[in-house]
Amino acid sequence: MRQTRRALIAAALAAPAAACVQEIGERPLRVSDTHPAGYPTVAAVAEMGRLLAEQTNGRLRFSMYPGGQLGEEIDTLEITIFGGLDLNRVNLAALNSIAAETIVPSLPFLFRSKAHMRAALDGVPGRAILDSLEPHGLIGLAFYDSGERSFYNTRGPIRTPSDLAGLKLRVQSSDLFVAMVQAMGGDPTPMSYGEVYQGLVTGVVDGAENNWPSYEDSRHFEVAGFYSLTRHVMTPEILVMSARTWRRLSNEERSLVRDCARQSVPFMRGLWDARETEARARVTAEGVQINEVDVAPFQALVAPVWDRFASSERARELVAQIQAIPG
Repeated sequence: MRQTRRALIAAALAAPAAACVQEIGERPLRVSDTHPAGYPTVAAVAEMGRLLAEQTNGRLRFSMYPGGQLGEEIDTLEITIFGGLDLNRVNLAALNSIAAETIVPSLPFLFRSKAHMRAALDGVPGRAILDSLEPHGLIGLAFYDSGERSFYNTRGPIRTPSDLAGLKLRVQSSDLFVAMVQAMGGDPTPMSYGEVYQGLVTGVVDGAENNWPSYEDSRHFEVAGFYSLTRHVMTPEILVMSARTWRRLSNEERSLVRDCARQSVPFMRGLWDARETEARARVTAEGVQINEVDVAPFQALVAPVWDRFASSERARELVAQIQAIPG
């Protein structure tokens, strides 16, 4: 696997010289995803590839590398910017250090519902965030759902911020997520996702936060049987194309790429909604205690997080546009 990544990086660095030798269409477009084969994002990108191949008589077609075959998202993003990968599906958080606008959809309690989130990302704010990537060597094509993230833990239901006090909660290695959990009264503990199950078993952490499919897939429900529906974050995932690849496409091909990416979004959402329903039903059957939460007290506590992470005028404009959308 390491050899494959080195080869792709080498190819990326050589891409400008090789462009005149191997034109688009002589090889498949290379696509990376850290999710496994069959996951809704992987299936959606495969559907995009099917549509694109169909409409170009196979000239534009995909070679898929799911399951993290080419490394972590931070590595594959670098390869994509250099042109060694043509398309890449990543979590939006991976782009926060590249384009400041991408942090906006990760703000806690920004979206009022799944419908509101989808309307915002399909509308003007979403388009602006996608477009913000082009100066950084990436073309934003589409947003995919990543679910509503809620807290789960080993001790008991979380109904008010006071229930978070003293809880060691696993978070991503993200300044935003650390600040968010601290603001709400918990003890944020950055930890690799693969270490969380053992951490819950041993008490290194008392809980974590994630969406239904991840909670079920990881089997965290076996050891953390209280799931509290705070729905505090609905950060999307994103599909990007290397700007180097994009510049080698004709205007007609670019239009087809954008159109097929747009068509893959409702396809992905249908798969995602079904997967969420399936995951919730399974953990419910396994005896997980699920409780609704009045989020207003939690929302009041994260205002300083918004002030810190959405401090630029452009970020505030995007926030205002999103808040003005019904849903």
